[in-house]
Amino acid sequence: MLELKNITKKFGDKVIFDGFDLTITSGEVVAIAGPSGGGKTTLLRMLAGLETIDAGQVIFDGETVALDALITRNLLGFVFQDFQLFPHMTVLENLVLSPMKTMSISREVAIAKAEELLTNLAVIEQKNAYPFSLSGGQKQRVALARAMMIDPKIIGYDEPTSALDPALRDQVANLILENKKLGMTQIVVTHDMDFAEKIADTIIKVNAKVD
Repeated sequence: MLELKNITKKFGDKVIFDGFDLTITSGEVVAIAGPSGGGKTTLLRMLAGLETIDAGQVIFDGETVALDALITRNLLGFVFQDFQLFPHMTVLENLVLSPMKTMSISREVAIAKAEELLTNLAVIEQKNAYPFSLSGGQKQRVALARAMMIDPKIIGYDEPTSALDPALRDQVANLILENKKLGMTQIVVTHDMDFAEKIADTIIKVNAKVD
């Protein structure tokens, strides 16, 4: 279970979150919807350690996680909206880079793990391909595999259906639902309420305070 208590986040004089609380049950799919600029993506970035949390508590399975340790705890694996795959690296190289650098995993172990994930996500044949040659759906799966390389407790998706056609949107929905069957806790930031209703156990509308 993930609990956020009294979370505060500011950018300069702008207050993004002021006393924000959220509880997510393990294995749950939570969709976070709300207006642009309301803090949805910032919430994911904070849990991934990519943005600082100014105040509050993050509690996972009863243990308080130090706010300055979120990036090393690998609490949340981030699937970026635009995938952010390195264009000069193959699919396999994109996957093994982070765990080798941040977790001191050997290249051999990282490759074995990457190939297993790519196989499970049905993109193993693309392991030596470069991102430009992949379809939108393949990029989404590769981005998910990369997020899973650090063994996160939670997967966070930032607008995973943005700019995708209906067929690819359905593929992403099925992927999230497949992960749910495996017991994975997932947070999905989206503006697409139809998509949210299809995949989520809980839909939270964020109207973060902005001054």
